[in-house]
Amino acid sequence: MLMTATASTQHSSSIRAAWISLISNIILTLMKIMVGVLFHSPVLLADGIHNAADVAASAASLGSMQISNRPADADHPYGHGKAEVVAAGIVAIILGFAAAFIGYEAIQALFKPAESVSVFALIVAFISLVWKQWLYVYTMRLGRAANSKGLIATAYDHLADVYASIAAVVGIGLALAGEYFPIPFSQYGDPVAGILVSLLVLKLAFGMGKEAVDILMEKSVPEEKLSTYTDLVHTVSEVKRIDRLRAREHGHYILVDIRIGVPGTLTIQQGHDIGRHLKQIIMEHDDQVKEVLVHLNPWYEEDNTSAPPQTANR
Repeated sequence: MLMTATASTQHSSSIRAAWISLISNIILTLMKIMVGVLFHSPVLLADGIHNAADVAASAASLGSMQISNRPADADHPYGHGKAEVVAAGIVAIILGFAAAFIGYEAIQALFKPAESVSVFALIVAFISLVWKQWLYVYTMRLGRAANSKGLIATAYDHLADVYASIAAVVGIGLALAGEYFPIPFSQYGDPVAGILVSLLVLKLAFGMGKEAVDILMEKSVPEEKLSTYTDLVHTVSEVKRIDRLRAREHGHYILVDIRIGVPGTLTIQQGHDIGRHLKQIIMEHDDQVKEVLVHLNPWYEEDNTSAPPQTANR
């Protein structure tokens, strides 16, 4: 009951964070585009268009988080956890396009005459930087606590915006300083910073996309987790042999699949109790595990200590 209440609280906090992210992205998009147009700031305008893509990413994450918390049904007996993974993949694609857009605009700016900049544009860029840094820390903390792929993807999206805002602050700041001090090539600070940011955002997008694909392709959890589960299984004295142990992520939770050899003389009730006990100790040790499937194979004294090749198919 306590674990259920905790999970419910974490989900509510995650949904609230997703709404805060969505509303913040809408406000920042309007603010940057308006200031970029009024004060002729190409970098701020480009950052505003990038933020418009973030609105779509935040909306996708919010929708997926709502879906992922739905209980299992006849069509989805393992739940809806992978909805967040799909959303994370969508965010990765959006970030990839945003990186390409930022890079393209930055390269184009290298071959255009430098335009005058406004202090007000610098202020808006700095506000965006501080705001997005706070959003990144806030959403990442909640996302990791709830193991929410959608919220973690949103956090990385905020981090990409932090990079973009740093580029805007540096670029606009150098351009402003160049009007008062003889700083060589100061007019190129904005596009050069933009190119570096596009590469950083592209790296984030690739990492997020790879993780989403790995989970959708049923990639196993890290070897350290499998070793931990194996050690837990060995603590049950009735388990004489581990024939197979697999685990995979299913969105914000983990599914564990175990095949073990137990004395063939045990009753069905005793076998059932062993399976239930295994499930209990694994889920108590790792709160990310929400389902443990236990298959029992008969074991006898004359059996070898290692499983015969055909055991996995029994």
